[in-house]
Amino acid sequence: MRAIVCGANGAMGRLICASLGESVIGKVSIDGENNVPKTFTELGEVSADVVIDFSHHTAVADVLAYARKIGAAAVIGTTGHTPEEKALIFAAAEEIPVFYAGNVSLGIAVLCRLVKQAAAFFPDADIEIVEAHHTRKVDAPSGTAHMLFNAIKEVRPNAVENCGRSGEGKRTKDEIGIHALRLGNVVGIHEVHIHTANQSLTLKHESGSRAMLADGAVDAARFMVGREKGLYDMESILNAR
Repeated sequence: MRAIVCGANGAMGRLICASLGESVIGKVSIDGENNVPKTFTELGEVSADVVIDFSHHTAVADVLAYARKIGAAAVIGTTGHTPEEKALIFAAAEEIPVFYAGNVSLGIAVLCRLVKQAAAFFPDADIEIVEAHHTRKVDAPSGTAHMLFNAIKEVRPNAVENCGRSGEGKRTKDEIGIHALRLGNVVGIHEVHIHTANQSLTLKHESGSRAMLADGAVDAARFMVGREKGLYDMESILNAR
């Protein structure tokens, strides 16, 4: 596999580059440190199998344009995309293979599947999502929390997000509360609370280190090599196993 890493000088980018080793044949980072090109224009056209993006959601247009230009797959690991940026991702998938997930952890993918199953088994239960991350994270709720909500929505089509509940008013039947905590150096904790009148079930995933995400990103990149055009996610990887 020949990979280009965008955001190579960031915390995640460095871990991904270390995991990929000699498979990294190109790097881009907006800070330009360590003699890394700041833009894809500076990098020039490089023959690669996949472009991995762990920079910032605002870079997605450039990442996708470059991947299309060189005929590579794209792995989008950033979160916080605007509706317009998401539209770019979906449009690019009509031309090239694109992997897009709010979290590239295998454990989170399994959690999403379990949450969907539990929501189906308890159709009348109240469900709340709680996520915690370090104080430097800029988007809230996390992309993973939205992934969990979307998993629930697959079996509860009328479900509605209620992010950071406040003010007066009773909880509605269809709402799924999502609550974000920002604490110290927490890598990532996600809990889904499922409550009926007589019992409760809590499903939880906790990230031990960012190395877990780097490993997931590398697995996703390897999975994408040679794929047909289209949109892929962690469920695609689970279904292939």
